[in-house]
Amino acid sequence: MRTQTQNPPTFAWPRHSTNPASYVLEIRSGTTVVKTFTTSRNWYLPALALPSGSYTWRVRPATLIDWSSDRPFVIDATSTKFEVPEDDALLVRIKNRARPRGLQTGLPLYKDWPAEMRAERGQYMSWMVREVTGAMTTMAPVSDAQWPLVTGKLQTPENVEQNASIRSLIYKMTRQLEAASLMYRLTGEQQYLTEALRRGDNLSALNPDGPTSYANQDQATRAISLGLAKAIDYLGTAIDPTRRARWLEIVRIRADVIHNELTKSRADLDQYPLDSHGGTAIGFLALTSILTIGEFPEAEKWFKFSFRQYVSSLNPWSGPEGGYANGTAYGEYAIDFSLQIWQPMAQAVGVNLIEKPWTKGFLNFFMQFMPPGSQTHLFGDGHETKPEFKFMKALALRFKTPQAAWYARNLAGSEDPLSYLQGPYPMPANTVATPVPPPNAALFPSIGWSAFHSNMADPNRTSVYFKSSPYGSFSHSHGDQNSFVIKKGGVGLITEAGWYDWYDSPNWNNYYHQTKAHSAVTYDGGIGQFVTGWREPRKFNGSITNFGDYGNTYYVAGNAAPSFGGAMTKNIRRVWYMRNTDTVVVHDTLAATTAHTYEWNFHTLAPIVANSNGTYQVTNQNKTVCVRSLTSGTRFEKRAGGLVKAGTVEDHGTFVRTASALTAEFIILLDVGCKNTPYSISDTTSGRTLTVGRDQLALPR
Repeated sequence: MRTQTQNPPTFAWPRHSTNPASYVLEIRSGTTVVKTFTTSRNWYLPALALPSGSYTWRVRPATLIDWSSDRPFVIDATSTKFEVPEDDALLVRIKNRARPRGLQTGLPLYKDWPAEMRAERGQYMSWMVREVTGAMTTMAPVSDAQWPLVTGKLQTPENVEQNASIRSLIYKMTRQLEAASLMYRLTGEQQYLTEALRRGDNLSALNPDGPTSYANQDQATRAISLGLAKAIDYLGTAIDPTRRARWLEIVRIRADVIHNELTKSRADLDQYPLDSHGGTAIGFLALTSILTIGEFPEAEKWFKFSFRQYVSSLNPWSGPEGGYANGTAYGEYAIDFSLQIWQPMAQAVGVNLIEKPWTKGFLNFFMQFMPPGSQTHLFGDGHETKPEFKFMKALALRFKTPQAAWYARNLAGSEDPLSYLQGPYPMPANTVATPVPPPNAALFPSIGWSAFHSNMADPNRTSVYFKSSPYGSFSHSHGDQNSFVIKKGGVGLITEAGWYDWYDSPNWNNYYHQTKAHSAVTYDGGIGQFVTGWREPRKFNGSITNFGDYGNTYYVAGNAAPSFGGAMTKNIRRVWYMRNTDTVVVHDTLAATTAHTYEWNFHTLAPIVANSNGTYQVTNQNKTVCVRSLTSGTRFEKRAGGLVKAGTVEDHGTFVRTASALTAEFIILLDVGCKNTPYSISDTTSGRTLTVGRDQLALPR
């Protein structure tokens, strides 16, 4: 019986085989029915919170007496109240809101800002002035003729290159449109109005059925439709009626295509929410509808389809505790898109998604897995890229908590001025008197990630990350269940390998996405986990089976056997991190029905050097780790990697079992700092004891 993080929770279920037109949802307290709802979707978000208590819920097609099994849940004092009024009430609220709907009421001109407001955000205003005025002369207009290929989503190198060009140039153009419109609203200066009109005219002239169409480049269509909608809202009566009508018609055409695509087959996104592009597009559609309600009838239709679904689930890439199973790089992109949507949405509708419990967990996820100083991302596509901490800082600044304040103040750089100038004043994290770092260990069970830190407050912290995910290798995730990463002061010591050239490329399929590119176990020359789980993301997966925080020793265990698609009957990895000695122990127990030669892989961003004492040393930016196999019957080998981005150094090592067998074991000691920490293994009546320094670990046989 799970205590719900949010009150009221969203209720969701798989579609019934009859694909009914509607469902009946029933909530009971004991035998008493307390709520009954009817919905046409296979999810429902009640408008009002429930009293504290223990409940069950069930659902059936409206035309059948075919109830699902009862599912228990609890609402208690830890459940955060987050209420979203019904759609009709929200529509009245939106229509009654004066333009600009997406900006705070009574936003003063910059010349009228009080001294304390100038002190907090005057620098951001200067940065925005410099960016917008600079782009006035350097940013060239775009045209359909720049992109001759109209081939849908066909993944050829030429099409991938063109789509990247479209994405880059359209994002820059829509950003300039929004920024110029905001600057006109903040200053009243004609130069910004002229620039906004010029960019809006350019975007509205692009053919909605051409290279920037939804079928050809969906990211471009969603950016153009929302960018024009924001400009129309921000500029208000400064746009002449003829131009305004032309822009609105482009918004209507492009957004209606998005709506039609997302609603076809009875809204497939309801049944298959793990659609990364669709999940982002529905947020863009929701805000576009909010900003254009009252302009044409389609906007209300879009709103009733998209808004409640977007705010009810927000993101399918984790459970209610927050997180992002697709990896921190794509999580970073999600922050960017989210803030583009959440801030205007909160002003126009009065529903602030920063207050949703999931969002607080999303921030906690970044604090643990992208602490200050991190030089690369973690797990999934883009893991080798450098984080842009301006996005994480932006998210943290919007929480009035000691931990959010610590994170925001310790991240390098500043937030993006475009999002900051549309943010709340004063920024919530800036009002916290005493920052406090987050805990040194964390588990995110719904995505199967854990993090251990020697001392979160120390910039030179050791960080140990482990992943064994129920999401498997789906979408932008990799075949890296039961893999781990070690960083020191944000510098990668034991890492992941490869370069994300483009999604579904030959390199992505043959190496980067594969288990052999990660610090995990393979067999028979690099055979790893099944990475064909696009249609069955919960089949070839991993799971965290144990987690322990014992003060100075942290422990996690994972099961990756299902990810091998039946090739392995056992794949258990146990990881200990001992803060006293700054050492990591990894213990793998493996079994299969066919004999294999097993390999314990690890990857580095610097050469792996053999030491005379039997360890293998990695030194990266004066940070070191020494890797030692404590298991007899293994040999060390270097392995070849995949494509590497220019200017990057990688090395790849593996401990190989010398004999093929049905079962195998690895015990590996990783000594951060290469201190030559003493160790010993002794037998006990129930197993073995591994002593590292003064710490003792019980190893099962």
